[in-house]
Amino acid sequence: MRGASLLLLGAALTGGGAAAANEPAGEPAADGWWLAWSDEFDGAAIDRSKWDFDVDCWGGGNNERQCYTDKRRNAAVADGKLVITARQEKASGPAFPLAQRGEPGKANARAARDFTSARLVTRGKAAWTYGRIEVRAKLPQGQGTWPAIWMLPEGHAYGTWAASGEIDILEAVNLGVRCDSCVGGIENRILGTLHFGGVWPKNAHKSNEIALPGKLDDFHIFGIVWEKGRITWTVDGRPYATQVVGDWHTSGSADPAAPFDRPFHLILNLAVGGGLAEGRGIKGVDMRGYPKAMEIDWVRVWQCGEDEASRARCGTSGGGAE
Repeated sequence: MRGASLLLLGAALTGGGAAAANEPAGEPAADGWWLAWSDEFDGAAIDRSKWDFDVDCWGGGNNERQCYTDKRRNAAVADGKLVITARQEKASGPAFPLAQRGEPGKANARAARDFTSARLVTRGKAAWTYGRIEVRAKLPQGQGTWPAIWMLPEGHAYGTWAASGEIDILEAVNLGVRCDSCVGGIENRILGTLHFGGVWPKNAHKSNEIALPGKLDDFHIFGIVWEKGRITWTVDGRPYATQVVGDWHTSGSADPAAPFDRPFHLILNLAVGGGLAEGRGIKGVDMRGYPKAMEIDWVRVWQCGEDEASRARCGTSGGGAE
């Protein structure tokens, strides 16, 4: 992949899960990709050398209804899987995310919510520019559920959100809920989205969605193949959408590949409610059936060599922008 780079912050390349991927980390597979970073969740606890937690009751800027915690009851490793659990319980905590708490009046502000959940991030530990990112996960169902696998920039080279970009690998809301516009009458859509443009409120986005293949309550592999100037979304190894230079822009650079030409870190979270979830389906949040869980079997980040032969084996275009 042209210009492919890997940024590891305070962490060495690891082979955690290389056996399951059938290739040792750092060595190329037959298809040209090499496993650069992974977590198979085979240990007794979440590996804090790989993951950190966002702890706040901010609501994600979307009026979500949860407080994010770092408690085991909301995120733990069990039976070789990371389990993020949303619970219907009152909680309180910081009213703003960590990045905003240095602003006047925000440091000690508190908020209360009716749910708890967790949001794990590799920020400050591992970030990548280009590659193949895949996550095998099983998603929760019910009106108001909003599981997400996504990426944010490690820095703000082009400005604060969304000028420096956001890559949503997977979002799903209200799975299994009655949906008059869905095939089969049941919500089964997944979304892949880019956010870009100017600093909020001059931000923009472009999204693609398809029906999730197979059963809603099965594990699926959600991924992207991210090249310079091109991002392709996949589910169970099959591409379903591609965006290229011209589909996005940023006000912070004249480079057409920007802002998706810088290191991004990975985020796994399960939100409850919020604008997207509550605006679809039968609206609002169904309080029944909690706790609800998002299960992650593994996370793998693959890289491709920069030469043309490697890119040919990886099946990449070699970049859509110079």
